[in-house]
Amino acid sequence: MRIRIVDAFTDRPFAGNPAGVLLLDSFPDDDRLQKIALEVNHAETAFAHPLPEGGDADWALRWFTPATEVAMCGHATLATAHVLHTTGAHEGPVRFATRSGVLIATPGEEGSITLDFPTAPLTPVEAPEGVAEALGARPRAVFDTGPNIGDLLVEVADEKTVRGLDPDHRALAAYSERGVIATARAEDPARGYDYVSRCFFPNVGIDEDPVTGSAHTALAPHWSARLGRPDLTGLQASPRSGRVRTVLRGDRTLLGGRAVTVIDGELLA
Repeated sequence: MRIRIVDAFTDRPFAGNPAGVLLLDSFPDDDRLQKIALEVNHAETAFAHPLPEGGDADWALRWFTPATEVAMCGHATLATAHVLHTTGAHEGPVRFATRSGVLIATPGEEGSITLDFPTAPLTPVEAPEGVAEALGARPRAVFDTGPNIGDLLVEVADEKTVRGLDPDHRALAAYSERGVIATARAEDPARGYDYVSRCFFPNVGIDEDPVTGSAHTALAPHWSARLGRPDLTGLQASPRSGRVRTVLRGDRTLLGGRAVTVIDGELLA
């Protein structure tokens, strides 16, 4: 099997979020997929195979963390579309059949790719008891993000607070299906981004995800409502860092970014 490591939501290597990408003829059994994802040991490994022509989708796509399969992943979808386009395996927009429905990735100028994902439904909730202590910051507002994302979205005071978070990951695991998204308005929008975030996903084996496309399907409606604009740019302020362009279109959110292949090799086992 050919295996590639792709840094997503960045235009330079060793930044953004790395994902394993394997293009297959068909999916092997789930245990083998999970073992490969554990061996790759990045936040996500994507597995894709072509589908017959004439259907609703072009490729089947699944995503695995080192610990489990997930229902939605933005950065590994971007990475897979990047591999398809740069290798000539697919031209033009690609439709992926996934557990979250058909997701479309459209190539743009200078290697950019735009993902069309379902917008996360945000439901305001009371801050759970103990979440402030686990996160290390007092919430300003808290939202449930619905079944596809499975996170608790927590707005905190400011960008400095987001950047300084040092949460208790084990304690955070109690508050949602996947984890917690912490966010705040950008201190200085002149720097090229409108809001910041960090994502902590202990329930799927990821203490901190470097750049999370799926989380931006919840961040986009939250900050578009706050800032009064559908087109925004989010900075995920992890140590690797990355930027996600978001466009809110009702029940769909467009996620834009670039990707870089950093490793291209062969899986021998």
